[in-house]
Amino acid sequence: MRKRIKILTALLLTCAIIVPGTATAEEPIKEQNNVVPPVELAENAVSAVLLDADTGTIIYEKNGHEKLPPASITKIMTMLLVVEAIDAGKLKWTDKVRTSEYAASMGGSQIFLEAGEEMTVDDMLKGIAMASGNDASVAMAEKLAGTEAAFVEMMNKRAKELGMNDTHFANCNGLPVDNHYSSAHDIAIMSRELLKHKDITKYTGAYQDHLRKDSEKPFWLVNTNKLVRFYPGADGLKTGYTSEAKFCLSATAVKDSMRVVAVVLGEPNTKTRNSEVSNMLDYAFSQYMMKTIYKKGDVIGKVQIEKGNIKEIEIIADTPYSVLMKKGASDETTQQLTIPAEIKAPITKGQVLGKLIVSQDNKVLKEFEIKAAVDVEKAGFWKLFKRTTSDLFR
Repeated sequence: MRKRIKILTALLLTCAIIVPGTATAEEPIKEQNNVVPPVELAENAVSAVLLDADTGTIIYEKNGHEKLPPASITKIMTMLLVVEAIDAGKLKWTDKVRTSEYAASMGGSQIFLEAGEEMTVDDMLKGIAMASGNDASVAMAEKLAGTEAAFVEMMNKRAKELGMNDTHFANCNGLPVDNHYSSAHDIAIMSRELLKHKDITKYTGAYQDHLRKDSEKPFWLVNTNKLVRFYPGADGLKTGYTSEAKFCLSATAVKDSMRVVAVVLGEPNTKTRNSEVSNMLDYAFSQYMMKTIYKKGDVIGKVQIEKGNIKEIEIIADTPYSVLMKKGASDETTQQLTIPAEIKAPITKGQVLGKLIVSQDNKVLKEFEIKAAVDVEKAGFWKLFKRTTSDLFR
């Protein structure tokens, strides 16, 4: 009989990596067996979250789950649904978007769309990302869902899928309305999701541009997020202000391959908001760094396939496997590759086969899904027969 599938033994490696726990204003973190005083960031904000975008690790949190009005930061979800529709082929950058009378009637921040005016999706997104256009947001909502109300249902559904349990949307632009709220924690989650779409920072990171450039009424766009001009590496994401919400911001910056998201809600003014967010970003980049365990494309190991047209496949990292590391710290971690003893064909490319577990002091720090890099079809009878016969006479 054919030999039983070999069990892939756990792959144990040791690296100098440490992943920080959540540092909050209420709870100190432990570092090298010494208690470190809690860091104080965003002192004037009602709530704040500092997050590593790659791993999803929360570096700092202050009242992170408090439900508050998010103002125009709401538009992060609007932009997310737009780019997801483009990726799904439901929308093109060059598609024309017609402005309804309702969309044109929006007050507050706007790009002064007129009823019946048409702009491309590309220009509408510029108007949302840079000028925080309430009118452009509604026009895009109507383009995608038919009505703003139907689009808001899409927003709330996507929020649930992302685990945004502190959030309920009532419109697509953040203008003051009852039952419209979110939290710094949830805003960090949807910001991280939006940043998975690499094209978005072309819009959120631009400081100035034009709409209707060759028309009789050109409109100069200046980004409401001044950090994209004044903070090195900043390229987004969204500001917000209403008298109820005060001054809000979800900012992102990248340095040395490390991307950070900093969210503040309820700041007293723009100067304090920008200063405290800059300090949050400085803290992240000065205190932490990314440690890559495997680069994208690295071969991690091999796994035997039962009754497949091939007998084994390589396990390949489909994305960079990285862990957030505290600068100056050196603690051992272990890596364990766990895959079932028997994996039967057929296997589909992208199918989850197991996981890579990174642990420290017997505590799991992060788990990475291990996925099949190729399709494996089930072997035919004749191939299995020849394989079994070959095994018998070895």
